Amino acid sequence: MDRADVDTRIRSLIAPFNKKGADIADATTFAGDLEFDSLTVMDFVAAIEDEFDIIISMNQQAEIENFGQ
Repeated sequence: MDRADVDTRIRSLIAPFNKKGADIADATTFAGDLEFDSLTVMDFVAAIEDEFDIIISMNQQAEIENFGQ
């Protein structure tokens, strides 16, 4: 799986959480542009973890501020 595949899959996962219908770019911020609150972030992270069968630690979550990261 290459970066383009990962990008496509994450975009499909973010769609249900993108209540504002904001355009998603690498610089799109979760808190600012998408207005994700802490519960939405946790739900989104859980969706990513399930999709890719990975674990994202709380420390890693805190470091991720925009889509491109």
